Amino acid sequence: MKRFTIALFLSLLMPAICLGQQSLVGTYKLLSFTYQIDDGPVQQRYEQAPTGYIIVTPKRFMSVIAAGGRKAGQSAADKAALLDSLVAYTGPYRVEGNSLITQVDVSWIEAWTGKDQGRIFKIEGSRLTINTMRAPLSVDPSKTTTAQLVFEKVE
Repeated sequence: MKRFTIALFLSLLMPAICLGQQSLVGTYKLLSFTYQIDDGPVQQRYEQAPTGYIIVTPKRFMSVIAAGGRKAGQSAADKAALLDSLVAYTGPYRVEGNSLITQVDVSWIEAWTGKDQGRIFKIEGSRLTINTMRAPLSVDPSKTTTAQLVFEKVE
């Protein structure tokens, strides 16, 4: 009887765990991308409206790509600027409370590959807001940065 009670409890708990993940599943279009360095002002990541998507599958896989103000690169400097205007990573994920944690398997920042990237997320209606954790600024590690990406569900 004790085993039956435990099995029943676990079977009731599993849909609740999956339901929390299920609400995040979908394809979302990027609406805005802002960031803040130290305690400075919140700034737009791109001069022009950003483009991008985040795709979160029910099989625990996610992918995000974001860019803005991009033109075809001809020179080495133009091509480097293209890389600087991009955000892209993918991998299996898990949800812990309001944290989305991706085990990065491919990234435009090679230092992220093989590591976890944690984000705080909030869903309000069809909007998904993702906030990064405070981290060293890549171009100046003496400073820290956070970012916020807002998406609209399209599927």
